[in-house]
Formats: sequence, structure tokens, C-alpha cells
Amino acid sequence: MNKLYVSADIEGVCGIADWKETELAEAQGAYFREQMGREVRAVCEAACGAGVGEILVKDAHDSGRNINPMALPENVRLLRSWTRSPLSMMAGIDESFDGVAFVGYHSAAGTNGNPLAHTMNGNNVHVLVNGEPASEFLINSYTAALFSVPVLFLSGDRMLCERAARLDPAIGTVAVSEGMGGASLSIHPNLAVAKIRETAAAAFAANAVHALKLPTAFHVEIRFRLHHLAYRGSFYPGAKQTGPFEVAYSSGSWMEVLQFLFFVL
Repeated sequence: MNKLYVSADIEGVCGIADWKETELAEAQGAYFREQMGREVRAVCEAACGAGVGEILVKDAHDSGRNINPMALPENVRLLRSWTRSPLSMMAGIDESFDGVAFVGYHSAAGTNGNPLAHTMNGNNVHVLVNGEPASEFLINSYTAALFSVPVLFLSGDRMLCERAARLDPAIGTVAVSEGMGGASLSIHPNLAVAKIRETAAAAFAANAVHALKLPTAFHVEIRFRLHHLAYRGSFYPGAKQTGPFEVAYSSGSWMEVLQFLFFVL
């Protein structure tokens, strides 16, 4: 493997439990941004040890400006802020990458695997793809598959890791926490970093050669918290308002789905 793509979020970082801990302007968020950087660095170090020469890290939380660049190895390029394209948390990926790793990811909106469970933002109750709750991990794994790039590694909460294993048992996973109602039960942050480094190294050494197989058709349903957001979304070409709070969209193209999510969600 020569080239790795890393997408990093924060709501699945070890120990995090409150929205204020995710915010750039909040002093209490500084520790968790540091832990986010440590977990990303562990993946990058594992990749370097596996002989990966080029690593692109997408800072994919909120402002996109959470990771201290000095915390990363020198062969890492860091994509900060947002390109404002439908690729969103996967901006910069293309067919040239040999694998994808997800760090600090979290359970989907409509599930209870994380006290901060959501999908893309807080405006929706759930996002369903082909009837299943869609996490950002699932959305972005399909995006990796669009470019024929295999998903090799995931760290985050336990429920998300279990669902990832059902999606593809070959994905290396590290559960650093699990949701308990409105709380988060976590392992020690140093142990999380060590487990991430060890599991990622094993996943990179195995070097899966297959990407996920995309479904042949996609049916997306979004239930919004506010009815006027569903009304607004219904004006997207091909979208249909199916209830006071719901919008649905169908396509055989994942890129078209990404465009729908980008403008409606």
C-alpha cells in the first residue's frame, strides 16, 4: 500500500460526552482536539510502519480546523476547513488511494450508541439509506467504494464498530467508548491510542484489496426535526415530501445521492 486516506471526526474520540467538548470556541474542547490528533497520529504512524509513503488526512469535524498539524508525521498532508463539495468529509479522495481509515467516528442519528449520535448535523431525526439508519461512516464508506478504495480501519463507539463489522468483517475496528444513555463509557485515552496503532497496523499489513460493493439502487429518507426543512428539501430535483417532516429521494447513482444530501441535509 502506497497511499492512505484518513477521515477524522471527534464525536467518536475516546472520552467525549458533551457537545461543548466538540466546539472550537470552547476551552473544554481543547483536550479532545488534542486526543483527536493523538488518535489520528496513531493511525498515521501505523501506516508509516507499513511502508505507506503518502497520507492525506481530512479534518472532518465542524470547522475542519481541529487537528494541530504539528501533531502529525511529516509525510502527512492535512486538508483543513471545507471544500464545499458533495464529497464533504471525504474531500480529496480519488482512485489513486489504496485504502481509507476513519478515526473518531460515531453512531448514526436515530440510534443510541453514542450520546452525541447524529448524521451530518443536528437538523434531522434520522437519515435512512435503503431502510437502514445511515451513519457518516456508512455514507463515507460508500463514497470510498465509489472510487474503488477499500475501507481498512475504523475507530469510534462500540455500536458503530459492531455495525461496521457486519458491513465488512475485514475492517479493523477499535471501540474506544460506548454510549450509556446520555453518558459515554470509555477506555483510558492512552490505551485507545495504543489499540488504534496496533489494530491499524494489522489492517494495513493485511492490505485488503477489495472495496465495498455499492448497492445497485439507493432510496434515501430524511426525517427532519422541523417541518419547514422538509418542505424546503422537497424542491430539490427528484425529491418528494412524503410527510410533514419527511423527504425521500431515489437514484441509481451514489454521486447523485451525495449531491442530494449536500443540498438538502
